[in-house]
Amino acid sequence: MTRHFLRDDDLNPAEQAAVLDLAASMKAESGRPLAGKSVAVIFEKQSLRTRVSFDVGIAQLGGHPVMIDAQATHFGRGETITDAARVLSRYVDAIVIRTFSDDRLAALAAAATVPVINALTDGFHPCQLLADLLTVRERCGGTAGRTLAYVGDAANNMSHSYLLAGATAGMHVRVAGPFGHDPDPAVVSRAAEVAAWTGGSVQVLRDPYEAVEAAHVVATDAWTSMGQEADGRDRHTPFRPYQVNKDLLAAARPDAVVLHCLPAHRGEEITDEVMDGAHSAVFDQAENRLHAQKALLAWLVGGAGSADQRGPLGGAS
Repeated sequence: MTRHFLRDDDLNPAEQAAVLDLAASMKAESGRPLAGKSVAVIFEKQSLRTRVSFDVGIAQLGGHPVMIDAQATHFGRGETITDAARVLSRYVDAIVIRTFSDDRLAALAAAATVPVINALTDGFHPCQLLADLLTVRERCGGTAGRTLAYVGDAANNMSHSYLLAGATAGMHVRVAGPFGHDPDPAVVSRAAEVAAWTGGSVQVLRDPYEAVEAAHVVATDAWTSMGQEADGRDRHTPFRPYQVNKDLLAAARPDAVVLHCLPAHRGEEITDEVMDGAHSAVFDQAENRLHAQKALLAWLVGGAGSADQRGPLGGAS
């Protein structure tokens, strides 16, 4: 069966750990497990880190990146996603896509006969979380038992991925946001199910200080996600109490690590003082996109992992 990586819980805890172990080793030497292979990387949303890290990473693994701008191809002219998936599956060894709807991603994966990787959707950002967990490992010595607090828009894809990936990694995940910006209850339920098995936990809170109290990791994201710029909602006033600043950070552990997936709106969700300060791992986190995605590709496409062993908490793909 073709394995896909559409959301964070498509890797069970052992698989997630194996990919992160591989990512750590690939920071020193990656080899060429994709030699002779091609990977299509499709962008239906704007990108900087995702575009560059996949392009460079695939090349470093010995593969050929086929970068596709949706607006310059038939993706932007009404061809069905399933037809495109069938065609691409005959050309390439994997498909990476950054798109909007999770239903569109699922349709692509259902029709593809090669692995499909979610490079960001409205619902999840699982490749980012692999990078974040690698960064937490480096800064905190591991993930199991550590507390991660995410504050801001708790209804967005980063919140959902922190819940699922953090629970899979055995972390105690707290997300906090204002009324009307809560995570999908189905995602919270799934994360709680995973956490019960890994020894982690999940909490959805309202008070940012309660969320951050004694946390090992404090994470945030932009208050306005791509596609929300013109939705007519006030995306500043409700979120101001959730700004990651020196006062909020003081409630965390003295050695707490600060994460932001970027791009940042400095002075909104995070202050310059924190983002450029000693607690910040933001740019290490950005670099780790390259290493984590290389490991995922090597594991999923290049034969570095077993695609047949799902384990008790294998995902839905």
